[in-house]
Amino acid sequence: MDDNHEHHEPVSYGLLVLVWLSLLVLTALTVTVAGMNLGALSVAVAVVIATIKSSVVLFFFMHLKYEKTVYKIMVFVCLGTFAIFLGITFLDQPFR
Repeated sequence: MDDNHEHHEPVSYGLLVLVWLSLLVLTALTVTVAGMNLGALSVAVAVVIATIKSSVVLFFFMHLKYEKTVYKIMVFVCLGTFAIFLGITFLDQPFR
């Protein structure tokens, strides 16, 4: 094996079960909130819950937690750029 790679301990099954349970709880929360009438906050709450779920998947199942800081920054810059472009796209909505 190459000596240039950093090694980390394998993820325990207990941690993976906790991550899975947290995703199940967040999914149940999403379904519960979808049944509520929150008015204008419905979309914002759904986006916040989806962001938390995607962060859990990124950090644990895609092993971003164990990567170098430069890779973490790169992922968040890419996601931030995507969010900006998506936001700019929706700014055009009132003018249609």
